[in-house]
Amino acid sequence: MEMKVKDVTALLNVSEKSIYRWIKSDGFPYYRINGQYRFSKAEILEWATENKINVTPQLMHDPAPENMSSYTVSNALKNGGIHYHVEGKTKEEVVYNTVQYMQLPDGMDRETLYQFLIAREKMGTTAVGKGIAIPHVRNPVVLHVDKPSIALCFLDEPVDFDAMDKEPVKILFTLLTPSIQIHLHLLSLLAYMLNHEKVRDLLEKCAKREEIFKTIKEIELSAISG
Repeated sequence: MEMKVKDVTALLNVSEKSIYRWIKSDGFPYYRINGQYRFSKAEILEWATENKINVTPQLMHDPAPENMSSYTVSNALKNGGIHYHVEGKTKEEVVYNTVQYMQLPDGMDRETLYQFLIAREKMGTTAVGKGIAIPHVRNPVVLHVDKPSIALCFLDEPVDFDAMDKEPVKILFTLLTPSIQIHLHLLSLLAYMLNHEKVRDLLEKCAKREEIFKTIKEIELSAISG
C-alpha cells in the first residue's frame, strides 16, 4: 500500500477530516496495516472518478521521475485512437472487439492481450461509474509496450460491467503502459479529465475525434499554465 492519509489529502485536495469520514462510509478503499491506514493509488483514483471527486490539477505539472510530465492523456489517446460503434452484448465481447480496434505494437498478440484484460476484469470490475470503464492489465510490465496508449471506444449499446452504481457501460478507455508508474500517472490524469464537465459533455454526445482531442489538449495546457 503506497499511500498514507496525507498523500490522499494531497491527491484529492481535501482535508484529513474528509478522508476519515469517507473511511467510515461504505465503498471507500483502504487497508489497515499495523493500526495505520494505507491506500492503493489506483483504487483511490477509481473511487474518486466514480464519485465525481476532483483530482488536484497540480499533478499536471508536478515534477516527476523519469520525465513523467511528458506522458499526457492527449498523447496516449493519439497512440490508442478513438473508435465508434464497437459492438458486443457482454463484457467479454466488447473487450474482445475493443482489442481488435486497438493500434498495437508489432509482435503483440491480440488474443493474449484480450486474456490479460479479461483476467483483470475477473478480479474486479474496471467500471468507474457513470457508464465508463477503464480496462487495463494487472501488471503492465508483462505487455512489453514501449509507449503508453489509451484507446477510447464508444460502444454500440450499453453493456453490464458489474459497476457499483449499477449503470451499464457505454464508454471504454483501455489503458496500456510500459510500467506501473506510468500507468498510475496516466490514471491520475484520466481521473482528472473524467471529472471535467467539458469532457463529460463530449463523451455523452459521442463527439468527433477532432473535438475530443482539442478539448483535452486545451484542458492540459490550462492546468499546466494555471
